[in-house]
Amino acid sequence: MASSEEDGTVEEKENNNKKRTKSALTTAWLTFYNIAMTAGWLVLAMAMLRFYIKKGTHKGLYRSIARTLKFFQTFALVEVGHCAIGIVRTSVIVTGVQVCSRIFMVWLVASSIRQIQNEESVILFLVVWTVTEITRYSYYTFKLLNHLPYFVKWARYNFFIVLYPLGVIGELLSIYAALPFVRRSGMYSMRLPNKYNVSFDYYYCLIIVMLSYIPRKETVCLEPTVLELLQTNFSCKTHLTHFKGSKLAVRIRSINTKVIGTISSISENYAPSMKCYVLYFFGRVCDSFV
Repeated sequence: MASSEEDGTVEEKENNNKKRTKSALTTAWLTFYNIAMTAGWLVLAMAMLRFYIKKGTHKGLYRSIARTLKFFQTFALVEVGHCAIGIVRTSVIVTGVQVCSRIFMVWLVASSIRQIQNEESVILFLVVWTVTEITRYSYYTFKLLNHLPYFVKWARYNFFIVLYPLGVIGELLSIYAALPFVRRSGMYSMRLPNKYNVSFDYYYCLIIVMLSYIPRKETVCLEPTVLELLQTNFSCKTHLTHFKGSKLAVRIRSINTKVIGTISSISENYAPSMKCYVLYFFGRVCDSFV
């Protein structure tokens, strides 16, 4: 009887050691990956800044950084693998859609249609992507290292409220600018008759892509959850005020949480992205009193 208990204990210890080793390796890899991606997007930011200071114009900027952009944006496919094997707790579909939409913009729009590379809209989404990714990857890096600076945390949960719509506008305007060139050239299109008996029009494909940006109930909010965002705002704000731990702060948090639940329950017919904005601004109003 004692022998079987000892065997069970040894086996449990071995399993725990394997889990610790696996966890350590996972953390090491994710830390390395996020540091590398932060550095990559910082290199892009410095290259864009240096080009603009030297040339005094955005014309030719995309072409100068295209190779680096394509490498690091395509390398982000690794994140889909992270979700697939379970080392990151995020939906494979959500991550896949987000990464693939970026790759589509880089390879099949901006890089393929040279006539639009000097458009202001292309520079707009490039700047937005760069700031977003530097913030995101640095946030993950510091979090994995258990040393998260206040500013990085604040930036992660606040920048998106401006960057998200600006990025969408930049991408939509870039695709719209590409439409005339795609229609004239017939690029990536297949006309009948052909030996495959298949027809495909890239022009209409781009229009469908643009329509997919319209918010729907089924749309998934790709940014941090609203509740986490609001909780972060409260914790950061109360940390800097004299009301920390006071009855006023506790009372406002309680009211805020209840109203958030009410808004969430009555806004189920709205796209989650829209709900993000409604709840975010409400949270900021409540937060100003703390």
